[in-house]
Amino acid sequence: MTLLDIRNLSIELDTPHGRVKALEKVSLTLNAGEVHGLLGESGSGRSLLARTIMGIPGHNWSITVDRMMWDGQNLLELDTKARRALMGSDMAMIFQDPSGSLDPARTVGSQVIEAMPKNPELKFWQQKKYRTQIAQQWLHKVGIKSPDNLMDAYPWELSEGECQKVMIAIALANKPRLLIADEPTTSMELSTQAQIFRLLAKLNLVHGVSILLISHEIETLTHWCDRLTVFYSGQVMESGATDELVSSPRHPYTRILLECLPDKSSPIAHKAFMPSLHGSAPALQHLPIGCRLGPRCPSARKQCVTQPRLVHEKGRYCACHFPIQYDESRHEPTTS
Repeated sequence: MTLLDIRNLSIELDTPHGRVKALEKVSLTLNAGEVHGLLGESGSGRSLLARTIMGIPGHNWSITVDRMMWDGQNLLELDTKARRALMGSDMAMIFQDPSGSLDPARTVGSQVIEAMPKNPELKFWQQKKYRTQIAQQWLHKVGIKSPDNLMDAYPWELSEGECQKVMIAIALANKPRLLIADEPTTSMELSTQAQIFRLLAKLNLVHGVSILLISHEIETLTHWCDRLTVFYSGQVMESGATDELVSSPRHPYTRILLECLPDKSSPIAHKAFMPSLHGSAPALQHLPIGCRLGPRCPSARKQCVTQPRLVHEKGRYCACHFPIQYDESRHEPTTS
């Protein structure tokens, strides 16, 4: 069942350099109980898409979209009160800037408790003790060693990693149907990162929580996600099932990203050059016309000055005039 369906979403930003198009005709489909990864470089527009889904756009944004459906509801037709109610119950987001997202004038415990629903089976004088205990349990689950002491602390007294754990606890405390995790393990040690991802996987498997996982770490996304969508400079390059996308990438950008992963099966020579994509991502005020990967793409041709459509074929989506073709008998890319 389709939980979230977005078609042709574009976002323009008013900047001192004029109006720039940060997202261009982005489409995304998220099924119930699915872990969907958004892969891309910093500045590719993934966080803009997440904030648009949550209904918290910036003051200088201009949004145009053909369709934005949530479980059969048209999000474009909901008023502000209904949209906020949806954010507080069915949707939650782990923001990339945890210290800036917490209220510095309130204790950590009060902010976690505020995000939790009340237990209808308890009397009003029993609610505080119950919610305090559940808040401490969530803080412990995300890796806080002394949650009872942290409840009375303020965000400015915590490290960046501890603030991130608190944000994760706040997002999970309400057990939402959709969890948007924007770089959820930033500033965390490896053991804590593994703990957080195991917790997210458990929520997905046991409670059926759909997760939209945003990251630039391709190894992390390929390990935890059912489907992947690859972004580049505000455009969707490719989308599909993770296994198929890794084994047979159709877009040149996806293939380049996979080739840049270090080969751990064989030794690497000292000071050897790693595979990389030449050049750098364009600035928003100097975007190329057509396919934005064009100036850096090894397969670019004259037709690439026209933006390619996102073509659907056998469960895969690819936006490229010259997608990589495979020999089905040998499962190897063919030369064009």
